[in-house]
Amino acid sequence: MTEDVEKRWSDGATFRRAASYAGVVIGAALSVMVITVVWVAAGEADECADEEMVCSTPGRYLLVFVPTGILLLGGLGAFVRAYRAWRTGGTWPIWHGAGWALLVFMLIYLGISARVFTST
Repeated sequence: MTEDVEKRWSDGATFRRAASYAGVVIGAALSVMVITVVWVAAGEADECADEEMVCSTPGRYLLVFVPTGILLLGGLGAFVRAYRAWRTGGTWPIWHGAGWALLVFMLIYLGISARVFTST
């Protein structure tokens, strides 16, 4: 088992798995966002003002919280993978970085999408 201070953390296969995992989670969150916007916009095309994309309150909640939840669960899943890799003596910092990246994307998305509630 290697010590954490040795900094031998380069592992191409683990990096590819972690990057693929993060890409799938981000893709799922963006897909849900696009599907929600299209679904809500198609149902309320006549009722919305021109400057508002999502008019209904349920649509706004879906747009804000579902992709945010996907990114949150994905980040927590990456931290679980980091913990499991650490317990087995594997290259855990790669998964740890993927978890933090997903949580940062979650905060960015939440900050941008929360503006939907201020346009009322």
